[in-house]
Amino acid sequence: MSQANNEKGLRSSPVWEGLQEWIQEQVQRLFQEALEQEAAEMVGRLKSQRRGPSGGAYRNGHGRPRRLTTTVGTVELRRPRVRGARTRLESRVLPWFVRRLPVVDQMIPELYLHGLSEGDFDLALRGLLGEKAPLSATSVARLKERWQGEFEGWRQRSLDELQVVYMWVDGVYVKAGLEKDKAAILVAIGVLVDGRKVVLAVQPGHRESTASWGELLRDLKARGLASPCLVIGDGHLGIWAALREVYPQADEQRCWNHRLVNVLDKIPLKHQAAAKQLLTEIMYAPSPEACASAKMRFRRWCAEHDLVPAADLLDRDWDRMIAYYRYPAEHWKHLRTTNPIESAFATLRLRTDAAKRFKKVANATAAIWKLLLIAEKSFRPVDGKARLLDVWTRHHQTRERHAA
Repeated sequence: MSQANNEKGLRSSPVWEGLQEWIQEQVQRLFQEALEQEAAEMVGRLKSQRRGPSGGAYRNGHGRPRRLTTTVGTVELRRPRVRGARTRLESRVLPWFVRRLPVVDQMIPELYLHGLSEGDFDLALRGLLGEKAPLSATSVARLKERWQGEFEGWRQRSLDELQVVYMWVDGVYVKAGLEKDKAAILVAIGVLVDGRKVVLAVQPGHRESTASWGELLRDLKARGLASPCLVIGDGHLGIWAALREVYPQADEQRCWNHRLVNVLDKIPLKHQAAAKQLLTEIMYAPSPEACASAKMRFRRWCAEHDLVPAADLLDRDWDRMIAYYRYPAEHWKHLRTTNPIESAFATLRLRTDAAKRFKKVANATAAIWKLLLIAEKSFRPVDGKARLLDVWTRHHQTRERHAA
């Protein structure tokens, strides 16, 4: 008999080949035990104990089997039935109509947003969560409908408690609706006084026009957002015209990456390596004076090679190219370019490329918003965050004195 018990114990121990099945069995057992314990607490006695002479609630078998998808696979559970109780048995372990753990529901949109198409969900997730997992393309469709509702609530939230020191703005273009041209989705990301980067706005627009950017900025202001100290964007004129109308107190910084690409477009390929070296020295100069000297060297070089239009293009809007020098040196590397928003767009394009074309612009906007909120969790804080509050305070005090 002892030998038989030992053999039974050995068979119940996990081995590598059957480890997944053993884990699922343990999860199923723990869930079922928790359900049985809830029923025992309601009737006031264990399953094996007899009912007292006063009657009261009693167990009445189990309901039909239900599948629950967990991160270790799909398990089958049976909810105990209770009769004669004053209230209905409401399980805290397995609520009605729940088919997946919350962590699985969180995984589905992240996989979708990172490039897994709706048609691939069934094949991909059944291999991971089990053949009986309640998943389908319609699961993603329902989630997207939920995102739309969540997005509408998010875009109406109050912003009056946010103190935004720096704000990056840019647009991403996606294929959506029946229009031949791609739709523009305008995005604003800000740095708060505590160093965190947060998504401030996601809104569809007509290209990147002044009217579209003006609508976005006026919406931020109407919801209580005070003027940022510095706004960083590319060369599209729409944002700057709108900014001067809505937040005239904000300083303007043009993106160096966009400008250098435009300058290099005016330089023959055989000269671009030398030009890049000179332009990099300008971009990363340690002071405004050093930056001006480096710019003069580039202009002389352009004159020697008959490339004066490239130097003229670099000179355009020069004051707005070097606005970041008025801010702490620890922040310069964050302020020269729109890289913080471009890096988020790089991940976003995995999803938009996989989608090929969204049926509606509203669907594209909600999906992009959801992806940006996921990316927001991993945004890198700015260096020198201890100085952000001082920047905010000095900027707004200076603007108030000028207004007076």
